[in-house]
Amino acid sequence: MERQNTHILLMIEPVAFGFNEQTAENNYFQQRSDAPVSTIQAQALLEFQRMVNTLQQKDVEVVVVQDTLEPHTPDSIFPNNWISFHAGGTVVLYPMFAENRRAERRLDLLKLLENKGFTMQTLIDYTDAEKDNRFLEGTGSMILDRANRVAYAALSERTDRDLFLRFCRDLNFKPVYFHANQTVDRQRLPIYHTNVIMCVADRYAVVCLDSIDDPEERKQVVENLKDTNKEIISITEKQMHCFAGNMLQIENKSGEKLLVLSASAYQSLTDEQMKHLSAFNEIVPVALPAIEKYGGGSARCMMAEIFTNSLTQ
Repeated sequence: MERQNTHILLMIEPVAFGFNEQTAENNYFQQRSDAPVSTIQAQALLEFQRMVNTLQQKDVEVVVVQDTLEPHTPDSIFPNNWISFHAGGTVVLYPMFAENRRAERRLDLLKLLENKGFTMQTLIDYTDAEKDNRFLEGTGSMILDRANRVAYAALSERTDRDLFLRFCRDLNFKPVYFHANQTVDRQRLPIYHTNVIMCVADRYAVVCLDSIDDPEERKQVVENLKDTNKEIISITEKQMHCFAGNMLQIENKSGEKLLVLSASAYQSLTDEQMKHLSAFNEIVPVALPAIEKYGGGSARCMMAEIFTNSLTQ
């Protein structure tokens, strides 16, 4: 059985973080600003470094790789969209919606990880689908219950159903797909990534059921979570907009469970929700205001989990 959590994370240190016009087309969490680009980058870098320091103080192994100035990749701080790591040394590369995000894929990064002890056994590459305008953005598009082999996906421009089903066949996951929406200017519009509405941990799941408008699809998600013995902690759409769905449960080197989330997500939780989550794991909030505002992503998006029997164990 594959483990649900890891104590090894890949994080990309930004050098030119900023508002991305190409992703703003369907990421309604992003906000424009008149602030200088250099100021936004400096804020994001500080938030990134504080998050890395917080994780390391909790005895989590963080592999930090600095981005490069060329090509310009304003969203490189979110590596979980273009790569995922799986038990036994399997690595998956994903097709990206925004053209300027495709340049984030760096095979030299795999070489760097090999130098640190990572051994890649199998490479699965779905990036050719970009030619057909079909996309699947990693663990942004999919929430993986690795232990129970169930994958959840909210279909959108960035999450193609057939690619999702192909991933599930290739890596032996049961697919559960549905549609999730948010209210934008009084319209119900698709949510760009599943990981802003949902987090699956070892014994519980945080999910914004209010975003799943279709009753049958909502029932399907709930039944699959219950069938895998997850306690469901439901959040509101308002909490989702504070990135309360964008959490990730990890471990430290001692095997202690940690739930990483942003300070805005943490502050949006009710006392009852906090009590439930604290019963399962320590809650680790990190302040990410600039990254959330301009990037439209949060804590979970910044961490690519490394699952392998290599590297430092």
